[in-house]
Order: sequence, then C-alpha cells, then structure tokens
Amino acid sequence: MRRALAAAGALVLALGGYLTADIFDVVPGVLTLDQSASDLGMPAVPTSTPGSSPSTTFTPVTIPSAGATPAAPLPLAGESAPIPTGAGLRAALNRVLADSGLGSSVGLTIRDAGTGAHLLDISAQVPRTPASTLKLLTATAIVSTLDSGTTFSTRAARGDTPQDVILVAGGDTLLSPGKGNPWVVAGRAGLADLADQTAQALRAAGVTSIRLHIDERYVPGPRYAPGWQAADVNAGLTGPVAMLGLSTERPVPGGVAVSDPASSTARAFRTQLAGLGLTVAPVIDRLAVRVDAPDLGVVRSAPLTDLVALALRDSDNALTESLARRAAFKAGAPTSFADVAGWVKKTVRARGVSLEGVTMIDTSGLSAGSLVTAHALGDVLELAAGGKDPALQDVVAQLPVAGLTGTLADRFLTGPSHPAAGIVRAKTGTLTGASALAGTVVDKDGRLLVFAILADRIPPGVGTLTARAALDRFVATLASCGCG
Repeated sequence: MRRALAAAGALVLALGGYLTADIFDVVPGVLTLDQSASDLGMPAVPTSTPGSSPSTTFTPVTIPSAGATPAAPLPLAGESAPIPTGAGLRAALNRVLADSGLGSSVGLTIRDAGTGAHLLDISAQVPRTPASTLKLLTATAIVSTLDSGTTFSTRAARGDTPQDVILVAGGDTLLSPGKGNPWVVAGRAGLADLADQTAQALRAAGVTSIRLHIDERYVPGPRYAPGWQAADVNAGLTGPVAMLGLSTERPVPGGVAVSDPASSTARAFRTQLAGLGLTVAPVIDRLAVRVDAPDLGVVRSAPLTDLVALALRDSDNALTESLARRAAFKAGAPTSFADVAGWVKKTVRARGVSLEGVTMIDTSGLSAGSLVTAHALGDVLELAAGGKDPALQDVVAQLPVAGLTGTLADRFLTGPSHPAAGIVRAKTGTLTGASALAGTVVDKDGRLLVFAILADRIPPGVGTLTARAALDRFVATLASCGCG
C-alpha cells in the first residue's frame, strides 16, 4: 500500500502538480507521496474547516463502472523521462557549487534512482564530516536487522508479593504520560492505559495498596557517548540513551533533557495509578522482574518503521542511538557506543555499501570525528529509492519534505530555493563548520534522482544559515534542471 501510494504521488509530481499543501505530512490527498494518514500515525485532516476556505480545490477522481473499458496503465514516474547527463548537470550546478557558503571542501554524488547510474560525482570518495546524515547509515543497519513491524512493549508485572508492581522497560522511550494515541508515533502507547489495565488486575486480586519498582535492564549501555559535549546536552540537542521514557520529555533544541528518563516515567506511572484510587508508596526503587512474573498490563509502541522515520525526520540523536542499540543487541553485538557504531558499519557493508574511509564515533553523527563519503550516502539512498530494500524505502519515503516537515520545515520557504519546496525529501546534517543534505528529488523532466552533498570546511564567519541556504540553492537548481 505504501509503495503504491508513493508511485502514485511521484507520478503526479512528474506531471507538474506541485500542490505543496497536499504533501504527505500536511493533508492527505492526490499528492500524498508515500502513505495514508492512518499509515503515518496521524488523524485524517479535512481539506477545509468550518469558517475557512480551502486553499486548493480538488477534483474528485471518477472510477470507471464495471462495464467501462479501462485505459492503459500509466508508466511510473521517471521510467520514460530522460536521464540527465553529467555534462548537463555540471553546467547547471557550477555556479551554485562555487557559492562561498559551501566553503572549500565539497563532495557530492548525483545518481539516477531508476537505473543506479552515477550522473555526477565530485570528490565523492573523500571522507567528510557527515553530521546527522550519518543517521542514514544507522537506519539502514536497523531496518536490516529488525522486522519493520517490530513494536516495543512496556509492562507492569507482579513482583515477589501481590503488593509489588514492577514497571518493566522494553525499549519504548516515547510513552504518553496520559492515554495513548493510535494516530501518532510519539505517544502511541500511554501510561494511563497501562495504569487502567494494572488497576483492574490488582483490584481483581483484592489489592489496593502497592509498592512501585522499575526494571530497566533491557538492553544495557552507557547513557552518554564519550564524544558528546556537555554544551550540546545542555542545549537539548540530545539526552541520555534510555530504554524507557516519555514522549513529552524528548530532547528539543533550547530545552534540557531529563537526566533519568526511566525514573521520570515511573513517577508519571505512579501518578496515573494513584489517580485510579490505588495507594502507592512514595519511594520507587529498582527491582529485577522474575522471568515467570505474570503481567498486570502491557502497552506497545508504534512499529519500527515509523520510529526510525521519526528519528530521521526530527534528527533525534537520543532516539537514533536507542534504536541502534536495540538492533545491535538483537544481533548479538555489545552495546557500548563504539561497539554499536562498529556493528552499524559491519551491517551496512554487508548490504553492498562502500564504506572505504568511513569512521563512525557514534550512530547519530553528533560526536566529532565521524567521517562519511558522499558515495556511501548515495549507496544507501540508492538501496531505498531504487526499490532494492522495501523496508529502507518505507523509511526514506518519510524523510523531511522541503518546506513542510521535520528539519526541512523552515527551509525552501522563500527565495531561489522555493521552487523545490514539496518535491525534495532529504536528511539534514549540521555541525559547527559542516553542513550536509542527502535525499531524493524529482527533476524538471520528472526523473527521480538521488543526491548527497557534504561541505565540511565552512569558514567561521559564514554561519550555519548561510551554508544551509547554499545547499538549498544547490538542490533547487537540481530540481529545476532537465540537464539532458
């Protein structure tokens, strides 16, 4: 269903319908590129609301009756469109690549998604600072190891006595402190629902007064990577890597992440239980659950595909590291930051991705010292966009959309880059002195292209916003180029 909708959306784009209000994360409709609203974990949004006027009028699709002769099927977008030439691309991009905002060290690859042909490579094999585009390699390893439908459970289990209740971590760091919402990814499972189940089971056993404990032994490992700077943690760029946490306490830029997500979650659970009339002891301690302990309640996270997509869309460092750690643990690898990074490289290399010169200090790209080539990023995107890896394709299909969602929501809104709004999906990457963008774009002729561009010697006086604007102009030029 997802891939069928993706093809339909790409076909509309190839026909020139750039109705950006209808891209997948805003309102479902003819330009929904990859999924229905329910697939994405969000409620359907009407095209207009009472008292307002819709910005776009949509023409209903007429479905032929049983006796009608169906038209011949249309080709998928890009199959018959001309493929750009290397010379054409170089001529179109020369000026934007010389932009001072990109600095003196730029590597890029541009490929045809349908055939995998390399159309233009410039220093593509030179390792550069990837920042958060490194997460594309991590996502590849995760979906290569865990089934796309995998969910993570949070349990309330009986302890040694009927009065002991143990909150058992199972990998969900996006729990709602209240009721779960089946239409969202962060907050799909809710502590209020878990408390309801637990209270019913306790009352059935005649228990009204309890002691609450936590068991967070699931997938152990250090909370902070050695390469993470305290300033970045304090600025909300990341938080501790945990296996239990609240959706309302995710690290956000400008905020400060909680230092102990599991304890904070347990306190929220205690509040829910007390609100149902149970007497809960004030002290919450750690206690290992018995293997044969009966469950009092269970709630489950959103599926893995949506969790990975959310981590990429929001460039969530802690969530990325947590998901990678779970996948590495499943594969039998050790779970230190260095070990998980090594496992990612091993897993990605096994998929045929060239990792010559690649160095991974962590799996999120936040630590200084990681190096990735544009070639490696191109290989990963080619696996997804070329249809060679359906699970990765589903994740890449949910990358931020230019001018609309995730870390691209505030880019491509005005100026020379605006024509690419709504038709570029890409993973962003930003560190001091480095900026990157890697994803897919439909060009003027309707051809789907894969691109990755890394700039890691941006002069101190240039600034992040200037570098981003230069990258956006590069992609916009690529989108508006037939370049045959």
